[in-house]
Amino acid sequence: MLLGVVLHGLLWFVPDAWPIQEAWAYSRPIETNVYAYLLSAIHGFRMPVFFLLGGFFTALLWERRGLRSLIAHRFKRIAIPLVLGALTIVPINVWLMDPDGFSLPRWPLSWLESLHHIWFLWVLLILAAAFIMAARSGLRFGHPLWWLAVPGALIPQLLMVEPIFGPDTSDGIIPDPVVLLYYAMFFSFGAFFWTRRMTIRRWWAALLPLALGPVFMPGLVVLFEVPGTVGHVTASALQVAYAWLMAFGMIGLFRWIASRERAWVRYASDASYWIYLWHLPMVLAGQALMVDWDTNPHLKFLLICTSVTGVLLVVYQLGVRYTPVGSLLNGPRRRSRPASIAA
Repeated sequence: MLLGVVLHGLLWFVPDAWPIQEAWAYSRPIETNVYAYLLSAIHGFRMPVFFLLGGFFTALLWERRGLRSLIAHRFKRIAIPLVLGALTIVPINVWLMDPDGFSLPRWPLSWLESLHHIWFLWVLLILAAAFIMAARSGLRFGHPLWWLAVPGALIPQLLMVEPIFGPDTSDGIIPDPVVLLYYAMFFSFGAFFWTRRMTIRRWWAALLPLALGPVFMPGLVVLFEVPGTVGHVTASALQVAYAWLMAFGMIGLFRWIASRERAWVRYASDASYWIYLWHLPMVLAGQALMVDWDTNPHLKFLLICTSVTGVLLVVYQLGVRYTPVGSLLNGPRRRSRPASIAA
């Protein structure tokens, strides 16, 4: 979730990646643009990891609470925020992107053209519904055949057409079936991961340098420099390998560095949902404010990421965390009391 702030902040620094801005903060060509590499590195694994975790926790909730509680939980945590975001956040995005072309009658219907950055909630809801129907029909997610989801992700990747490293984007109300199938592979494997009680190993973190070195960089070169069928197949295979290596590597890393309960990690996890939902309007507003500043572009990037995150953290603490909105997103939270009072 928090990497979403970084990713959308990066788009302004990669020419032609963010079509709403006429002036770019950093106009270096792709080959020497560090922001383009960072954008590709994040985009190549962020949502695959998210949907893998989505499948993992969907299976966990089903086993621990049953289908009824799972349906209620997904409705509260995903469906309601999606509807509220489509009616508020998406129209604000549309207005910020094109103030002159925006009309008030279109306000509540802006989401029909695009769900913008909250598209992932819609896809997650579709996959959760498919999981529920599969569970009701008796399908089990512990069979070893689910390992085929790992190489199976190559099939939809081969069918993608956008000239980017990683999956295509599908933000419409009717999702691209190719993109949906791609994320279904990671979601299904996440459910398999929980059902099989796979042991998470710290050494998986060693996969991260393997993903970022021998896989990521050659993948970029092949994607943009090697034409034809051979180039397309090779680049697709490297992109899928990168997504899986980063997924397992990040899980291993967090098993290593975040296996103990830490209050600040729990807090950041709670706040990240709120931050992601509202960060894009603030990123757009920040870019519009800074576009004419005669300032170092690297400082602009740092300012956008830190100011947006900082402001939304303050709003979360003062006006969201202990309110019905906070309960909707993360469940009820109680204010901590001094130790003497608690005693």
